[in-house]
Amino acid sequence: MDIVRANENDLKQVSVLFDQYRQFYKQTSNIEGAYHFLVERYRKQESILFVAKQGEQYVGFVQLYPTFSSVAMKDAFILNDLFVINDFRQKGVGKELMKKAFSFANDKGARFICLETATSNIKAQQLYEKMGMTSDSSTQHYIYYWD
Repeated sequence: MDIVRANENDLKQVSVLFDQYRQFYKQTSNIEGAYHFLVERYRKQESILFVAKQGEQYVGFVQLYPTFSSVAMKDAFILNDLFVINDFRQKGVGKELMKKAFSFANDKGARFICLETATSNIKAQQLYEKMGMTSDSSTQHYIYYWD
C-alpha cells in the first residue's frame, strides 16, 4: 500500500471515495459535486489530500485544511476528513493515513492537528486515541458554532 499526496489527476477517483464518506454522514450521493469540491480545494490550495492506494485501487484518504495558531505564530491543520473503504478497514490504512498527516504537519512545523468526530463514531475515536490524540474534556475551553 502506498500513501501519497494527491494531485489533480487523482481527484476523479478520490471523489468516489469522498462521496462514500459524505454518505456515511447521511448526505445524498453527489459524485459530480464531490469532484468539483475537491478540484476547487486543490486549485485554490485550500486543502492537503493524501490518498492510500493498493496497486491502482484507491482505498482511503485523509484531508487536511490549513489554518493558523496566532498565539504560537505557527501553521496548524484541521483533519477534516478521514475515510477508508469497507474492504480495507481494520487493516491499518487509517493509521497509515494519519501517520502521513502527522508527519506532514510536523515537517511544516505546525502547532497542532485537530479534528471533530461524532460521539457515536467509536471506532474512529479508538483510532485517534491509539494515534496519541487526546480529547479536550476540560472545562477550560468551549467550542462555539455559528450555523
